[in-house]
Amino acid sequence: MTSDRHPPDKKSIERVDQLKTEIEAHNRRYYQFDDPVVSDAEYDALMTELLSLESQFPQLQTADSPTQRVGAAPLDAFSKVQHEVPMLSLGNGFSDQDIEAFIKRIEQRTDIDASALEFVAEPKLDGLAVSLIYDNGTLVQASTRGDGFNGEDVTANIRTIGSIPLSVPASTPSRFEVRGEVFISNQGFAQLNQNAQNNGEKVFANPRNAAAGSLRQLDSSITAKRPLLFYAYGYGVFPEQLLPETQFELIQSLRDWGFPVSSEIQLVEGLQGCLDYYQELEAKRATLGFDIDGIVYKVNQFDLQKQLGFVSRAPRWAIARKFPAEQATTQLLSIDVQVGRTGALTPVARLQPVTVGGVVVTNATLHNFQELQQKDIREGDQVVIRRAGDVIPEVVHSIVESRDPSAIPFIAPQHCPECESDLEHEQVVIRCTGGLYCPAQRREAIKHFASRKAMDIDGLGDKIVIQLIESGLISTIADIYTLELDQLSKLPRFGVKSATNLLAAIESSKTTTLPRFLYALGIREVGETTAKRLADHFADLQLIMQSDEQALEQVDDIGPVVAHHIVLFFQQEHNLRVIQQLLDSGIHWPQPDQIETVSQLLQGKRFVLTGTLQTMTRDQAKQALQDQGATVSGSVSAKTDFVVAGDDPGSKYKKAQQLGVQVLTEQELFDMLGVKNQE
Repeated sequence: MTSDRHPPDKKSIERVDQLKTEIEAHNRRYYQFDDPVVSDAEYDALMTELLSLESQFPQLQTADSPTQRVGAAPLDAFSKVQHEVPMLSLGNGFSDQDIEAFIKRIEQRTDIDASALEFVAEPKLDGLAVSLIYDNGTLVQASTRGDGFNGEDVTANIRTIGSIPLSVPASTPSRFEVRGEVFISNQGFAQLNQNAQNNGEKVFANPRNAAAGSLRQLDSSITAKRPLLFYAYGYGVFPEQLLPETQFELIQSLRDWGFPVSSEIQLVEGLQGCLDYYQELEAKRATLGFDIDGIVYKVNQFDLQKQLGFVSRAPRWAIARKFPAEQATTQLLSIDVQVGRTGALTPVARLQPVTVGGVVVTNATLHNFQELQQKDIREGDQVVIRRAGDVIPEVVHSIVESRDPSAIPFIAPQHCPECESDLEHEQVVIRCTGGLYCPAQRREAIKHFASRKAMDIDGLGDKIVIQLIESGLISTIADIYTLELDQLSKLPRFGVKSATNLLAAIESSKTTTLPRFLYALGIREVGETTAKRLADHFADLQLIMQSDEQALEQVDDIGPVVAHHIVLFFQQEHNLRVIQQLLDSGIHWPQPDQIETVSQLLQGKRFVLTGTLQTMTRDQAKQALQDQGATVSGSVSAKTDFVVAGDDPGSKYKKAQQLGVQVLTEQELFDMLGVKNQE
């Protein structure tokens, strides 16, 4: 019988509400405080009763019901989620001196005595970072960190984790984002692998891989059976007027709202407080019951965090102090030579697989040929491998005593292993002179050009680039803009739909900014920051291309070496030819006269972006607005000047209407920016 014939009676409604409240209270005692007050059998009885009532009256089952933790039907794939506030990475420190230098930099930027600075110190969990968004008290979306700007939607899987609240108290903001780490305890990991062995299944290499693999199951009922845990440590989207004054107060609020947080989090003062905490946590690391690979220090005051800001992809107000590197011994099977995007040749050690710090290592860097010679590392040697956190494993030294007498020193190649071009020696670096003609450099140059921080051509990843090169469709970055639907759709694993999507992304990339274009060209040592400074200083591509080294050195932070690389790049006839082809294909950005007018209009204005933009990504739109002095926020408030609404706008659009904030279409935004919309 259906529930339409038998609507729930008042008694059933009240009992369901009572069971939900009671079960969530037990969940909180179990996961947050490790202090259960009922037996497993009693807990199971409550859950069984709730499942029975929800089965009898499906309309009583809500998204925040404890029964939703059992998992749902398998998904075909994860959809992508664009983070409204990027999930940035942290800078690393490996010594007391690194932490001292970090605090010194803060002192210099804030004029605050280092001894008076407060930091929140916490374990750096070795798991998977996730974002949780709550709307009107209910968990509505969960996503992985991904590349920091776009992650995967894992909402169904996150709901199965008992330590994550499905609903929060009414006292919380109407919409906010919690960030934290999903991980597995050592005990849970051991049991998980024991079960896998008993069932003849593959075991996990370490708890982090187990956590990541469990969270990325397309079948959430499998995730529900994995012993995943969660600790909250921060926020993303959050109403500014409701944000506490300090990081430590935020952690306390998250705990009060039902989120588990590490009991090891402490408030410390100055350098000595940081160093004391490090010694304390390192001493108890083995007894924590879960893996950590270091400590995170965050400036406590949010106003100081805002003042310090960010550098590249990391905040200036936080740092990860990594624990000492872990080492292992294995055999070096062979030494290969790789050619990078800039033509630099790097020797790479191919190893007999060995576990270092919980990770199976098969390759390790040898840095350069000079170091390889100085260390006298030979093929066939027993070698010591070192790995620190996420740092690329390196070969520390050979064990000479066990060396085969027939082993001979490794000789650096005389020609490029990819294209047979001549090599030039620059101090310790050996570089191929093949430029755009070298397959390795060409491949890496195209991948770099299409990358998110460069021209941001969605769908043009590593495999597609290799396929296009091998098929002869592209040989330079300019060839990307000559691709046609008929060519692409005939390629293996390419259909009309995927080809159409790629061509749309290529067309969209034509609307860009001068800093992005400069960065995309792949000029040696011209990263995002240098490209931005060049664009700000000259405001015109032709002026940059025609400048000599003396003129370039007038730009902030550009010295003789970088200036020489820039001049050399624009002296190459083939580079100039490719750049002209790119411009002829329709790549464009606001010109100086447009920028001056736009800047006067947008300076200090607060924008919010919502929905899907068709001609540029939200990241590109955000960058374009910030380049003109505007502020881009993640939430709508009375202080918001404009909301830009793309396709399928969400709650921000509705809130803008409620508050009377002016809503712009995508075309109106382009008109305001002075950017031509490419049809």
